[in-house]
Amino acid sequence: MTAQASRIGTKKRLPPEVSILGVLIGIALVFEILGWILVGDSFLANKQRLSIIILQVSVIGIIAVGVTQVIITSGVDLSSGSIVGFVAMVAASLAQTSTNARAVYPALTDISPVWPVLAGLAVGLAAGAVNGMVIAFSGIPPFIATLGMMVSVRGLAKWYTNGQPVALLNENFTWLGKSFDVWGFPVPLPVIIFLLVAVIFHIALGYTRYGKFTYAIGANPQAARVSGINIGNHLIKVYAIAGLLSGLAGVVTAARAQSGQPGMGVAYELDAIAAAVIGGTSLAGGVGRISGTVIGTIILGVLTSGFTFLKVGAYYQEIIKGLIIVAAVIIDQQRQNRRKKA
Repeated sequence: MTAQASRIGTKKRLPPEVSILGVLIGIALVFEILGWILVGDSFLANKQRLSIIILQVSVIGIIAVGVTQVIITSGVDLSSGSIVGFVAMVAASLAQTSTNARAVYPALTDISPVWPVLAGLAVGLAAGAVNGMVIAFSGIPPFIATLGMMVSVRGLAKWYTNGQPVALLNENFTWLGKSFDVWGFPVPLPVIIFLLVAVIFHIALGYTRYGKFTYAIGANPQAARVSGINIGNHLIKVYAIAGLLSGLAGVVTAARAQSGQPGMGVAYELDAIAAAVIGGTSLAGGVGRISGTVIGTIILGVLTSGFTFLKVGAYYQEIIKGLIIVAAVIIDQQRQNRRKKA
């Protein structure tokens, strides 16, 4: 084997996350250079700023882990943001203190924080399972099914307390949104939850039958059916897991904000989809890794924090983020075309 062939072989063996990680490092370095030039300060040396970045992306990251699995099956989930809002309301209503004269459930104040968490997870799981059943048994496109769920659940969040926020939550519940000092670096608990979720589903997708079925359905549904995979049942599982993780994100959101509000989670589903696509998950299905999604989520966080650091207006931030998402989809499309030609 020639030296050139050896180099080509090595390049092919590199995981796709390497290039995405390179993009993340490049973006961070650009903000660092611009920070010194335009602001006269370091972007990366501030521990508090780095802590805020990873805290900001933790909720989106939890959702993105579920959304990634949906996209791998050639589906999409537009309901995750609405599920976050409704779950936040439900969990918060069960986590209020007895000092709240306007508690939603006066008889259930000061109960163990386990119950609000379990209730939130159950609501998310149920919503996701309904998405999966509608898609599996009716045959309608995932876009339409989850769009209907998005609108309906957002309505439920507003109906639940007639649009009123739920406040004065028990400290045992809001503990889930706290930060802890690790070797002088503040580490928010939501970030730990995000990383645990990412590790669990990285293993599930890469080393279990669940993952093999998920990739098989996205790559070639007909071949998956012929090989004996019950596509309907598996899709229900995938969407139920996505709903469960959206429910977990809703619980964490309520704990962080120490309240529940009907408008929580608006557009979170778009950020989660963007994180997955930027991280290398193909909208065509059959391709994607949780590790890539984690990096994609961090890229979104760095972009948001970097623009704020440079005092770029919020409107310009949205425009730039939109262009980045479109660019990621174009790159994915070109990658798919090259794969088909090969």
